[in-house]
Amino acid sequence: MTASSQSVEPFDLVIFGGTGDLAVRKLLPALFHRFLDGQIPASSRIVGIAREALNDAGYRALLREALIGICDAAKLDVFLQQVFYRSLDARKDAGWDEFAGFIGAQPDHVRVFYLSTSPELFVDICTRLGHYGLNQGASRVVLEKPIGRDLASANQINDAVGKVFTESQTFRIDHYLGKETVQNLLVLRFGNALFEPLWNAGHIDHVQITVAETLGVGHRGAYYDRAGALRDMVQNHMLQLLCMVAMEPPSSLAPDAVRDEKLKVLHSLKAIDESNVSQLTVRGQYRAGVAEGASVPGYPDELGNNKSNTETFVALKAEIANWRWAGVPFYLRTGKRLPSRVSEIVVTFKPVPHSIFSADAGTLSQNRLVLRLQPDEGVKLWLTIKHPGPGGLRLRHVPLDMSFAEAFGVQQPDAYERLLLDVVRGNPTLFMRRDEVEAAWRWAGPILAAWSASGEAPRPYTAGSWGPSAAVALIERDGRTWNEDQ
Repeated sequence: MTASSQSVEPFDLVIFGGTGDLAVRKLLPALFHRFLDGQIPASSRIVGIAREALNDAGYRALLREALIGICDAAKLDVFLQQVFYRSLDARKDAGWDEFAGFIGAQPDHVRVFYLSTSPELFVDICTRLGHYGLNQGASRVVLEKPIGRDLASANQINDAVGKVFTESQTFRIDHYLGKETVQNLLVLRFGNALFEPLWNAGHIDHVQITVAETLGVGHRGAYYDRAGALRDMVQNHMLQLLCMVAMEPPSSLAPDAVRDEKLKVLHSLKAIDESNVSQLTVRGQYRAGVAEGASVPGYPDELGNNKSNTETFVALKAEIANWRWAGVPFYLRTGKRLPSRVSEIVVTFKPVPHSIFSADAGTLSQNRLVLRLQPDEGVKLWLTIKHPGPGGLRLRHVPLDMSFAEAFGVQQPDAYERLLLDVVRGNPTLFMRRDEVEAAWRWAGPILAAWSASGEAPRPYTAGSWGPSAAVALIERDGRTWNEDQ
């Protein structure tokens, strides 16, 4: 049994940075899948914007190469007839009059302007959209992360965008919130009597959040070296996952009810600064090694800069100072060139207070709830049971394992498929509000400042390993270990 798809109003979706990697590899395939499911109205238009001197036919040819493997060519041809291209420079006037007339030709359409560009162009693009009156009516703007490099720059961007688009028109996207498993976390917690009574410091020992990549920086080297793992992953994606795990039950699923509770978590995070950064954080940078069976260069070699102090790995221990979570550590780690591509949340429950089983029966392990975000989305609940058969009582630790693809017989949609149409519908539940962005930067900023003040370089780690050995020490000195059931 499959869920029915909700229809949307006719829309114009304009992608600034329309020839970039995100647009071609993620956004356009997501829209094509929604088209195949009948969710893209026939009069809707998808418009790619970039500086390259392409026309509609040239852009469609570029996309055909990227999309041809998804389904037969006839359906792709129909979809591409709804795709257009305009060559524009965010900082020059040429072509903007014609573009405004093109968009204005369908005034009743919902207008979505997706800024898949560097944050430095957000202000220029929004200013021009406002100048040409394209922010009127049912118009929305989507801001890709990172929004700024720190609190001050994030506020500058938000202030400038806010002069053109209201907060209700502004959608700050974090694609991790569109993943099926993240939303299932809400249902698991608040739709089942089994978990929520145990979801507190009295029953949970610790929480781990891992986002691991096998790839290096590749062609993103110039951007990544200005950002680093904490800005690129922790300040947005991982803090949002932490908030979804730790937030109080909202009064409803109304957008602000959910986002209010996430904001409370961000405000409750204990500070990490110069006084404790060396005890609570580890940062690393990969060196040459073997990843996915092949020899790969180190980060300095890929970047062509042996003096870079940018971290490609971060592990840290966060704590939430409130009644529900006091004393429960949240261990976060993320990095590039790690042994496997995996994103998961592991909630480890406290051990039973007393074991009635003999030592010969085996180890009595702690229960764990594992929520896998990628690559195979699903949920595992690890339980201790008796091994079947005669010959005495033997304990086994086994998972109740549910793969979403297997359980429901369908491939789960990409996160962008859901989020793009949520923007069209005007539903901001899975998007970050401005005060969330500010609160995340207030917590992350002192970590960055403390690292900078220390003058210490990131710890080297071999590509294909799980990061610096200090990351293992970070969790094992608390008597715990990183989840290894990959």
